[in-house]
Amino acid sequence: MSNWLNKLLATGLLAAVMGVAGFASTSSAYAQDAKPAATATAPAAATAAPAAAPAAIVPNKGDTAWMMVCTALVLLMCLPGLALFYGGLTRSKNVLSILMQCLVVFSLIIVLWSIYGYSLAFTEGSAFIGKFDRLFLAGLNPEVVAATFSKGVAIPEYVFMVFQGVFATITCCLIIGAFAERAKFSAILLFMVLWFTFAYLPIAHMVWFWPGPDDIKDAASLEAMTAKAGWLFQKGVLDFAGGTVVHINAAIAGLVGSFVIGKRLGFGKESMKPHNMVHVMIGAALLWFGWFGFNAGSALEANGTAALAFANTLLATAAAVLAWTFAEWLLRGKPSLLGAASGCVAGLVAVTPAAGFVGPMGALAIGAAGGFICIWGVSGLKKLLGSDDSLDVFGIHGVAGILGALLTAVFAAPKLGGTGIYDYVTNAAAADYSIIDQFLIQGQSVLITLVWSGVVSYIAFKIADLVFGLRVPEDQEREGLDITSHGESAYES
Repeated sequence: MSNWLNKLLATGLLAAVMGVAGFASTSSAYAQDAKPAATATAPAAATAAPAAAPAAIVPNKGDTAWMMVCTALVLLMCLPGLALFYGGLTRSKNVLSILMQCLVVFSLIIVLWSIYGYSLAFTEGSAFIGKFDRLFLAGLNPEVVAATFSKGVAIPEYVFMVFQGVFATITCCLIIGAFAERAKFSAILLFMVLWFTFAYLPIAHMVWFWPGPDDIKDAASLEAMTAKAGWLFQKGVLDFAGGTVVHINAAIAGLVGSFVIGKRLGFGKESMKPHNMVHVMIGAALLWFGWFGFNAGSALEANGTAALAFANTLLATAAAVLAWTFAEWLLRGKPSLLGAASGCVAGLVAVTPAAGFVGPMGALAIGAAGGFICIWGVSGLKKLLGSDDSLDVFGIHGVAGILGALLTAVFAAPKLGGTGIYDYVTNAAAADYSIIDQFLIQGQSVLITLVWSGVVSYIAFKIADLVFGLRVPEDQEREGLDITSHGESAYES
């Protein structure tokens, strides 16, 4: 046993170190809290008195408190929300294995986030990855601030760091549902280290990193600040809270895993119904509750944009529940709780990239569309692909994430009630907005995420298979992972 543990720890550490080293580059200051110290002056002004240093930005206590609450809400989404939702969907002999995977993967990723993940995702580096300015959270203290989306407004960088950290954790936890009930615990952990390092961090940096708006004064400074941002951010991608970074990213990883690991024993021949619909309902409700922090918190301030995202999260999800329920009622003769709960998640996913960019009626439309199309995602598309995506990770998170990312381009248009694109030079919404142009940009982000994450996932699964073997032995799978992998049972007779 000790040799096995040593092998696991050594391999995980080696993978983490290799992941960090692979992205290493020279150090640079984090633009959100390390502003340029001085600018060049003309020779004639060389004798002029030095200008007074700009006053340091003091975070608003309301914004800070709001973001800490949102961080806790996202944690609630994962533990216990997602854990209960996934646990209820599995068979009773595997429920504890899913709960264990959620708990340990969450803990693993948040530790890696603090060591190197935050630095690589949210410091200025190349257009594809950050640098090591925040390795081991170097340079952080209670006085350091991070920019928001408003000029002159900041929050403590510690708060920004932990808020983004819980996004990384739930993204990784989403993946495990696609190959539930058959994967080795050790292989899952090694895969997560590799995937987090080489898929999540680059995508998060490409989509979300930018230096902030404080130094934008004119067209030239806007261009300079944008040039420091992530590659997809520079292209103008709209992803308010994680359509690409979280849902599409995780969904394609799960789908690849379902193919590489293979189908469950008895799939298509034996009943594999959810063992506890009460847990499914409670989990879905906790996901909805926590998602307010996920979406509204992505405004990074307690302001009108947060209020809009909050309202859209409520409305889109309700529309998706109704859409899935009535569609199932018409197609299958009876509305099910499983369908309603699945519609709830589909609506949450679909509105995520659009939450702060579309109006309430746009959110209703996106939610309803998500509820309808994801019925096909978990049935028709699943059969078409021939996968055993155990808990329909791609059918819901992938399909709704893609739909939401694309529809964001449509309903963000001001003429359809959206906010348009904010111009930090004029400090107002840009006068022109092209649905077609933005749709093409959104489509690029979807394709890039699918390809990048898909390739990284395949390689990571193969490495995990070589080191530990991906799948438990047949006799252990039949007995259930609760007993064979963890030595305990959820329901003692």
